[in-house]
Amino acid sequence: MTSDASTPAEPQEGSSADAAPPAPRLAPPSGTAAEPPSPSMIARLPEAAGGGASYVDTQRPSALFLGVVSIISLASDIITKNWAEKALDGYPGNIPVWKNHIAFVLAKNKGGAWGLLQGANESVRRPFFLLVSLAAIAFIVTLYRKLLPQQQALKWGLPLVLGGALGNVFDRIRYGSVIDFIDFHIILSGRDHHWPTFNVADIAICVGVGLMAVDMFSAKRHVSPEAGNEAAPAPPAAEAPLAPPVAPAAETKT
Repeated sequence: MTSDASTPAEPQEGSSADAAPPAPRLAPPSGTAAEPPSPSMIARLPEAAGGGASYVDTQRPSALFLGVVSIISLASDIITKNWAEKALDGYPGNIPVWKNHIAFVLAKNKGGAWGLLQGANESVRRPFFLLVSLAAIAFIVTLYRKLLPQQQALKWGLPLVLGGALGNVFDRIRYGSVIDFIDFHIILSGRDHHWPTFNVADIAICVGVGLMAVDMFSAKRHVSPEAGNEAAPAPPAAEAPLAPPVAPAAETKT
């Protein structure tokens, strides 16, 4: 007589119950078939700590561009000053170019802008302006080497300032003063507002400084206030391995 209660059968040697479960099947890591990153992607890889961007020095403004624009500015200044020396020296009065606004008149400025140090001794004035000009030239060259590809305003502004500074330094070395010949004034509300006489080098410097201001304000406008607080994006989580297959339960005999 057999009992109604069934007892589990003992697993036999070599049965599937004693067999070790197969090794879990790992999913292939994501991105194994992806192509290597392009140079444009590498140029803007996020920084690990600050969430900013690091740029590759592949598209920075070249030294050739700096030299060409500076030389053009310098040559234009020297040519126009030579013309002013020959055409305006000893000329009575001025030569009107735009009535009541612009005229040509030869002037030699021993001081700086707006007559700075005009009455100072030559042994003080000349070394001071030479040192200031050399420091400005060194600063411009150093700053130009650090420009980023998107800083187009500074790309043009710095060479213009450099060419103008070289033009005025050349005058101070040769004459001890700067040759000015452009006289500008405007009449508003019956009053004559006169601008100090200037030259082409001064024009290049003013335009260059204006472009530097444009770059400064445009950079502030495009930077988000929360940009420095954003954390670096977390890397994608690895895919979980597939669960190992469950061994089937052993059959019971009655």
